[in-house]
Amino acid sequence: MRLVRQAGGQVNAYTSFDQTVYWETFPSNYLERMLWLEADRMASLDISEENFTKEREVVKEERRVRFENQPYGLVSEAVLAETYKVYPYKHLAIGSVEDLERAKLAEVREFHDTYYVANNATLALVGDFDVAEALKLIRTHFGPLPRGREVPRVKTEEPAHTAPTGGTVKLANIPLPAVTLSWILPPMRHPDTYPLDVAGILLSSGQSSRIYRKLVYEEQLAQYAFGQAQSLEGPSFFFGAAIVNQGKDIEKLSAGLLAVIQELGKTPPEADELVKAKNQLIAGFITGREGVQSKADSLGRCAVLLGDPARYNTELERYRKVTAEDVRRVTAQYLAPQSMTRIVFPASAPPAGPGGEQ
Repeated sequence: MRLVRQAGGQVNAYTSFDQTVYWETFPSNYLERMLWLEADRMASLDISEENFTKEREVVKEERRVRFENQPYGLVSEAVLAETYKVYPYKHLAIGSVEDLERAKLAEVREFHDTYYVANNATLALVGDFDVAEALKLIRTHFGPLPRGREVPRVKTEEPAHTAPTGGTVKLANIPLPAVTLSWILPPMRHPDTYPLDVAGILLSSGQSSRIYRKLVYEEQLAQYAFGQAQSLEGPSFFFGAAIVNQGKDIEKLSAGLLAVIQELGKTPPEADELVKAKNQLIAGFITGREGVQSKADSLGRCAVLLGDPARYNTELERYRKVTAEDVRRVTAQYLAPQSMTRIVFPASAPPAGPGGEQ
């Protein structure tokens, strides 16, 4: 980090369900230094007991801030755990406190030596550089790195969901009762991902979405309503959620949430509604690729998760081709009541503070 910042650059990393990404942005005349740094990190990362213990506390604090201390912060964890029957997406990428506490230094080293190896890495470069010179530098610094062992892959298959499931889950920090409806979707490589993403925008993106407009504005059953479609390398998911308004019935809210979703599966959206949703998705798609770091991130995603870096240049057109009937069809097919997971979250007290007070 010191060497990157001395060059006027930025450096960070993140882990998602399907990938870990290290990234840097920097002046292009420092390209060789940055390639050397990354190759050195891959080849000789030293995980000591001291930095392992320190970083574990950092991750635990991140979990507390992002999930445990936020109102409704643990809902997403519960939704995943209930929606997936066997697939590893049942678990948040950040892990549980119990898992973090149980982790041993030897296990962390073993994990690093298995997955953080040259034969499991994809390098994406975007910016102002000579391609031939960049490839030469890559071969110089990454070429000598040894191959790791064969990288194990997830072979688990999520079984078909043919009957509705769910129940009541009690969590801390639920000020008002809430309900979620969730479904398993096909992997992101499936062509239905594109109309499903558009359906997700129509149903749940912002205060003009169908879920928010119907349940919050028109029927006033919900204080807040939202949803999320998550496209993943393995089986993806969608969930709609609503927080009940004061004095309203959670069962009526649940039925209303399902009715909004089913309506889209019965009747294709009007032309102006479809155009608005596609424009919203396309605008986010374009503005999300304005900087060099976001370009490299998207390029790496296409290469690693879609198996084709050239998809970087064709994804936008696939969204543009989505029709109203495509949206209706995928909603009816994938967001059906018989494959739904429904969870009710009763109201609860906020988590205890450091001194045991709430």
